[in-house]
Formats: sequence, structure tokens, C-alpha cells
Amino acid sequence: MILEERTYTLRPGATQRYLALWEDLGREPQERHLGGTHGVYTVEVGELNTLVFHWRFESEEDRRARRRALLADAGFAAFRAEVRDLLVGQRNRLLVRSDRPNPVPEEHP
Repeated sequence: MILEERTYTLRPGATQRYLALWEDLGREPQERHLGGTHGVYTVEVGELNTLVFHWRFESEEDRRARRRALLADAGFAAFRAEVRDLLVGQRNRLLVRSDRPNPVPEEHP
């Protein structure tokens, strides 16, 4: 399992507008292709005007296939066109669970 963390930096004051557009236009195509969000967060302390989305995938291949389908979706393209001017930047990270068993057994004396 991997977790994708997508962080969007927005123009000051644009967070609520982005979230409203996401609810109206973006959420349905994203969740249809990517599955339900693992979480959507705003930042109250630190780097303000930031949204963080977490999406869960079974593998990098699963992620690539789902993202490819999403990018081909006309409804999602309409959402992207509506929010483009609200964005200042974006950062993506793929997080891998660290509590899974080590695939190589450790040697014990």
C-alpha cells in the first residue's frame, strides 16, 4: 500500500473557493477513478493557504493506471480549468508504510 500526499498552495483567501469547486466539480470524478480520499486537510499553523489530499493505492502501478484514467476524464478537466488560477504551487509525495515486515530476514547471533 502507498499513500499519495498532494499538497496544493493556493492564493491567499482562495482555500474555501477551491474546496467549494472541488465539492461541486472535482470530487466525483476523483473519487470515481481514485477511490475515496484517505483525508483532505487544511493548514491552520505553518504554511497557510495550503490544502493536503491523501489518496491510497495498492501499488505504484495501481496509482499510475488510476491517475491516467482521471486525466482522461472530461469532468475532471473542467474542474482543473476552474481552479487553475487559484493555485500557486503543488507538491506530490508517495509515502510507503514503514511498519511492514522487512523482506530480508535479519541475522541473529
